[in-house]
Amino acid sequence: MKKEKKTHALLFVLLLHFTLARQSDYAPYFYDNGPSSTHGNMASFSISEDTPVGTQIYILNGTDPEGDPVRFGLTFEMGSKEYFRVDSKSGEVTLIQELDREKQAEISVLVSITDGRNKVVETVRVFVTDANDEPPEFQNLPFIIDIPEDTAPGSSIYRVQAADRDMGSGGSVSYYLQTSPFAKFTIDGNSGILRVKPGETLDYETTPTHFVTVVAKDGGGKCKGKHQVLTSTATMTINVLDAQDMPPSFIGTPYFGYVYEVSVPGSEIFTVYAKDGDQGNSNPIHYSIMNGSDAVFDINSTSGCITLSTFPTLLRNELYEIIVKASEVGPNDQQQDYDVTTVTIRVVDLNNHPPTFYGQNGPQSNFEVTMYEHPPAGEILRGFKITVNDSDQGANAKFKLRLVGPSRVLRVVPQTVLNEAQVTIIVEDTSGIDYEKGRTLSFKLLAVEIDTPERFSATADIVINLLDTNDNIPKFTSEYYIARVPENSPGGSSVVCVTANDPDSGPWGEVKYTIYGSGSDLFAINRTSGLISTQPWTSLDAEVRSKYNFYVKAEDSEGKYSLSEVFVTVLDMNDHSPAFDENLLEKTMIIGTPVKVEAVDDDAESPNNVIEYSIMTADPDNAFDINADTGEIKLKPYIKTMEIVQNITKQKDCKWSLVVQARDRGSPSFSTTAVVNIDITEATPLKGPMAAFLMKSRDSPMKALGMVTVVISLLVGVTALISVAMYMRNSKSNRITPARRIIKRRPRDQQPWIFNMPVLKFSNPADKFLIVNQERSPRPKPPPPSAPPPPCITRLYERPRAVPTISGVLASKGSKKVKSNRHKEGNMSSALVSELKRKLEQKMIESNQGYY
Repeated sequence: MKKEKKTHALLFVLLLHFTLARQSDYAPYFYDNGPSSTHGNMASFSISEDTPVGTQIYILNGTDPEGDPVRFGLTFEMGSKEYFRVDSKSGEVTLIQELDREKQAEISVLVSITDGRNKVVETVRVFVTDANDEPPEFQNLPFIIDIPEDTAPGSSIYRVQAADRDMGSGGSVSYYLQTSPFAKFTIDGNSGILRVKPGETLDYETTPTHFVTVVAKDGGGKCKGKHQVLTSTATMTINVLDAQDMPPSFIGTPYFGYVYEVSVPGSEIFTVYAKDGDQGNSNPIHYSIMNGSDAVFDINSTSGCITLSTFPTLLRNELYEIIVKASEVGPNDQQQDYDVTTVTIRVVDLNNHPPTFYGQNGPQSNFEVTMYEHPPAGEILRGFKITVNDSDQGANAKFKLRLVGPSRVLRVVPQTVLNEAQVTIIVEDTSGIDYEKGRTLSFKLLAVEIDTPERFSATADIVINLLDTNDNIPKFTSEYYIARVPENSPGGSSVVCVTANDPDSGPWGEVKYTIYGSGSDLFAINRTSGLISTQPWTSLDAEVRSKYNFYVKAEDSEGKYSLSEVFVTVLDMNDHSPAFDENLLEKTMIIGTPVKVEAVDDDAESPNNVIEYSIMTADPDNAFDINADTGEIKLKPYIKTMEIVQNITKQKDCKWSLVVQARDRGSPSFSTTAVVNIDITEATPLKGPMAAFLMKSRDSPMKALGMVTVVISLLVGVTALISVAMYMRNSKSNRITPARRIIKRRPRDQQPWIFNMPVLKFSNPADKFLIVNQERSPRPKPPPPSAPPPPCITRLYERPRAVPTISGVLASKGSKKVKSNRHKEGNMSSALVSELKRKLEQKMIESNQGYY
């Protein structure tokens, strides 16, 4: 029971609290800060139409009495454009659409504020203020105005109107015209009234239409923060209406007419034409003849056609000048302004006769002459008797002469003719009159009228038959001829045929041939055909002479000639066999070093003189190889030592034989053989330059002996020169030096200088390449210098000592004896060398004891 009472009491307290709370819940509200404020409820807020999109323009501001947080809202009426957007929390209002006061000057907006329980909505008006963003707009376009040309200067002709939808100064409009140096109009800047400029007149004939550009300008104002003035332009078309203020005028003057001999009365001579100067409002024209017709010409008053009223034979004058009047016909057929012109009429002959060529017997169209070719330039062709005539008179009888044919060969005189003339034809280019180019020359002689519409003409054929002269020289078909003939060709063989042409006719064109020059005596030429052949007794040999050149002459019957050169090459034939120096060749071969055989082929050219070498037989067999091109013979690679050689053969001297063939490469091919005896030996070490020389001269002992002789002779000669020089020096010193002289002599016990010559030994075939050098004792050092002996006084009357000299002669024997008596020759050479060495040492000792 107590618990139920507590529960009822609690419920009562809660109900009482809720009731009191409901009675104290108030709605939020906006602040109203006036139209000039940017905070509040936007009532009567103003915004410029040039405000950029995205700009914050206002802040909705309000509060809730209970202090609860509020949110803002902004909406527009159904169907209207939404220009603003609000942030519900901050109340910031942003422009989201461009404004245009001229389209909508007032915007109705529903703004709201709520605290979550209560919402207050107010309708406010936002005013859009003006900016100068609209240019003036012209009314009643396009501007097309018609005014008479006699409108007085300063007269009003039109009022231009333009409207500007902006307010204030931006809505005011003023006018002006774009400047032009030929402007004939002006406009009032405020009212827009267009007038003819004072002092200016309009002229339809000069300028029938004017185009004027008018500019409408507002008073200026701010737009987007800047002051700007807007303008608009429009083009006014002003058509000037023609007035009767210009006289008529003739078109196409001056006027000329002609009366011909075939004209009849009523023939039209000429038609004049005039038109009213007021083209926009022209009057009819009336034509009449004022003077000069002599009653022989009439004129049609409406068309202006002048006609002949009598026969041409009755006309007294050749020239008439008629004065014609053209008058405007105004209302009531009254003639008003007029114009006058002169028509010149000439009586002329009718062009009814063409030019005509005449010969000696009357009219003629073909003229022919015979003459020699190449007449001199400037010569008159007197064989032609040509006259040309035109029977008309005046300009109808004037014509030109022209010669048609090969260019610049002939020319005609005169070139312009009046009535009649004698025609003269003159040579201009003598080279064009050539019998060889053509036996006949053909031309067309033309006579063509110059100043007539008919252009009558006449034609005559000019034919020149030419006679030949000897004006050409024979000419070879080539400046030179090249021929080839095999050697050993029989006498009378054909070599080459030369040809020369002479275009002259008859005997002048017949060519005779002759040859002359170095080498021509071996050849002959057919005087008529030009065939060159060898003389019957000629035998050509390429090894003796392979090239010939001479001249050939082509001559006509009057001695005119030309030359050409002939080059003859004698072709080598294989008519010589290869040949060795001897049929039996002796060679010495050191193992590892080849020996060479050589054959010569006397043929002049390859391949006839190219030789190939081969081994026909050999003893022993299969022991040698030969180079087919050079002829070098060498042992087989397996033969490397003398032991191998001695195993192959049992002979002690190791001399092998082989038969070598030398064959040329000609066709047919020739060959020859030779027996080669080769002495096989083994190389031993060699020292010194003399050893190298002997190695090179191992196959020619006489060559080695001769070289030794030359060396010894040079040494003897040098020694003699030294002796003579010392003798001359001593003789001169005895004459000019003082009485006392200090003479230093070399010690007597000084060892002489020993010259060791190599000793040749031929006891063994291999020993001929071995050089044995004698041992050379060391040369003792000279003793220390001692005091010089007493001076030797040389007397002037003493005879100088003679300088000893030596000489020797070496006699060599034939190479065959050298081969057979090698030991004997070795002993002789050793003795000779020893004798020369002894004398040379003695001479050098005496030289070293000389004075210095």
